[in-house]
Amino acid sequence: MTLPENLERVLPEIGRDLFDVLVIRTDFSDDEAWKAVVVELHLPWGPGGEFAAAVQLIDSPAWSGATADEVLTAVVDEDLIVVFLADHGTMKSPARALLALSTVWEDVSGLDPVYYQELIESPDPREFRALPAAVHGVQMDLALGNVDFAEYAGAASAEPDQVLRAG
Repeated sequence: MTLPENLERVLPEIGRDLFDVLVIRTDFSDDEAWKAVVVELHLPWGPGGEFAAAVQLIDSPAWSGATADEVLTAVVDEDLIVVFLADHGTMKSPARALLALSTVWEDVSGLDPVYYQELIESPDPREFRALPAAVHGVQMDLALGNVDFAEYAGAASAEPDQVLRAG
C-alpha cells in the first residue's frame, strides 16, 4: 500500500505515561467495531473497576493497513514495552481482541548456534491477542516487570480462542 505524500506512519508527541495503553488503529473497515473497542478501552479496570483507564489512541488513516512489522519499525519510544493494534482481526472478531505486540525482542541472528541453539530455535513470542478489558493489566504488569510478555502470550495461547482475558 502506498501512502499519500502528506501521511507518515510516525507516533505523534503524546506525552505518554508509562502506564498508558497505546492503541494504533490499522483497520478502517468498520467504524462501529472501532467505536465499541474505544468504549471498552475507556472503561475502569481492575478488581471491582477501581482504576481509571489511561489510553492513548492513534486513529489516523496513515496507519491504515500497517503490518505488525511496519508498526514496530515506526515505534521508537524507548519506554514503550507493548503496543496494541486494532487490526483486521480486531474488527472482525466478536470479542474485539486487540493484537499485542512486544516492542522489545532480542535479535538472535548473530548468536553462535553452538552455545545458543535453544534460544535461536525458540525465540520469545512477539504477539498475542487480548480483549480490550485485559490490556490495562498487561500494560501495568509489563511496565512494573511483574510479568513478562512471554507469560502473557502463553496464557493467551492456552485459551481455546487464543485470546487473553482480564484476570
